[in-house]
Amino acid sequence: MTDSDRSEWQSQYRKGRPSRLMLVDDNRAFRAGLRIWLEQFSDLEVIAEAGDGAAALQALATHEMDSASSIAIDLVILDLGLGSADPEQVQGLDLCRQIRSQYPAIAILLLSSMTEPVMLAAARRSGAKGYCPKQTDATELAAIIRQVARGGSRWIQPATDPSAVVATSTSGAVRSQSAPKLPAPFTVLRRNLRRSGLQQIEAALSDITNQLQNLDLTLLDRAILAGRQRELRTSRWLVRQLLATPTLPEALDAATPQPEAPPPGEQQSRYRESRNPQPEQTDATQLPGGTELAVITPSESGLATARNLQVALFDAIAAKLQSSLQNQTSVPLEIDILREEKKRELLYLVLRKLEELLDELRFSQVQPGQLEEKRSPILQDLWQIVVTDYFGRYYTILLGNAEIEVVSVLLQDLETVQNAMLNKIPFVSELLSHLLFQTPLIIEGNPYIPGSPEAMRRGEAILENLLIQVANAVVQPLLNRFANVETIKQNFYEYRLLSIREVERFRNNLSWKYRLEKYIGEPRAIFESQYSLFILYGRGIQKIAVYAPRAQELEQLSGLPFTITLALETRDAIAPRFRSAISFVGSGLIYVLTEVIGRGIGLIGRGILKGVGNAWQDGKYNRNERQK
Repeated sequence: MTDSDRSEWQSQYRKGRPSRLMLVDDNRAFRAGLRIWLEQFSDLEVIAEAGDGAAALQALATHEMDSASSIAIDLVILDLGLGSADPEQVQGLDLCRQIRSQYPAIAILLLSSMTEPVMLAAARRSGAKGYCPKQTDATELAAIIRQVARGGSRWIQPATDPSAVVATSTSGAVRSQSAPKLPAPFTVLRRNLRRSGLQQIEAALSDITNQLQNLDLTLLDRAILAGRQRELRTSRWLVRQLLATPTLPEALDAATPQPEAPPPGEQQSRYRESRNPQPEQTDATQLPGGTELAVITPSESGLATARNLQVALFDAIAAKLQSSLQNQTSVPLEIDILREEKKRELLYLVLRKLEELLDELRFSQVQPGQLEEKRSPILQDLWQIVVTDYFGRYYTILLGNAEIEVVSVLLQDLETVQNAMLNKIPFVSELLSHLLFQTPLIIEGNPYIPGSPEAMRRGEAILENLLIQVANAVVQPLLNRFANVETIKQNFYEYRLLSIREVERFRNNLSWKYRLEKYIGEPRAIFESQYSLFILYGRGIQKIAVYAPRAQELEQLSGLPFTITLALETRDAIAPRFRSAISFVGSGLIYVLTEVIGRGIGLIGRGILKGVGNAWQDGKYNRNERQK
């Protein structure tokens, strides 16, 4: 079959089904936002995506093998600037050529911020069927994608005319407005200087933002970085004011980062901006500590479906799991005994199984009012599934002369794990309701709609804590039942914790943690109306405290936990007065020592010195008299 025959066959085949798209862009936030934006169109379906050229070619090879099925790719939406930050990767232009040569039936649409005419001309010669900048209007972008996916061609040329954007189609027609006078050379120069300056400033701001996310920074380093961040923002404002070009239209000025008009889909990245900021993505909300988080605005709430929110949160957690998982808190965790790769594998598994459970709940049409009563069964199911899949349903070990099935033994501790760990995980029902039914999250007494920066940040923290606590619950029965089994230690444990002494020390630390938490930590948290959450941040696992009303739990306390709250209340009542009394007594003591005793000692010392001086003078006078 020739290329033309194959193209005609695929054109006929595409009729009556959605156009299959593949997204190739190294900006994960933009790629996720574009995918979410495209989900609203029933005739467009994203079936693959890649962040670099190698991954794109591999995905294409996989789908090409299934070309006879319904998952063949019709259009590749490619960033021409792909790989520009890493010369060792496949560059966008090279990838365009390879796709066109290996898969001539697949159309290529360039969706890029790159506007160099030489690069665009080279891409067109390489076989690309269309181009439009990332700042293209959303309605026009959808039309261009449809046209190119169905075999057409559409090019939005970087205009040198200040009032027109020229578009060419398969018919060769040219659309343009009447051409007024070209801008003055100095106007264009100011615009170019502004673009260059803003790109450098945004790059520096991105670097500082990443550094500020490190929780291990000293106060001095954090203050210095925050100062530099303020200086760069001021410089950005000055550059925009001093080098403004109001006579140039937005079509020519689109390369400058504009917070008022972000590219389609960038507003919907929501969850990645604070970890992977890009210079051209400036439609972000400033969060405490210098972090920027792109969010869904209320006008985009129609796109923020429950499924989209779930995808955003889960993708964000998956990205965090690729970094260090070292416990940076002073609280020992069960998963600390696992090797880094085993710990990451376990957390990934919990994340994936939780996503599957959410899909099951969504399909079972569970009602919001039923989530609280189903909370315990849901966590039980999640724990059992993760235990089974993590260790393997038929995983056996040899103890003495008997073969023991590990999973069946571990599942016997369900009731213990449920009461000691799973039932104490906070905000589970609220998170499920937020993800399934888009109910607002209550944060410090205020409701926040789905997609708001506060709701996204709190949802992320709750989800991360849920993953870590379920993972701890998976390891806990293993430590109780098979802590010193050599096969278990060799397969799962951190190398520095292989000895029996280290294992027993680790278990004792966990035992003391739960005792202190039961009698001191939990009553104190209830009295202070807060929950502790373990989150993935900075260089590993961190611990934060969030406010939550717990008056009902406080009324139910008794025994030693209730005594702890009384002791805290007594300390709060007495400590300020006691400190004031100590301060008053200390001030009086200082006055007596310095003004009374000190002066008295000074007078005595001065008298002694004066007497010694007089005696010395008298002795000298007597010697002189005798000599005479």
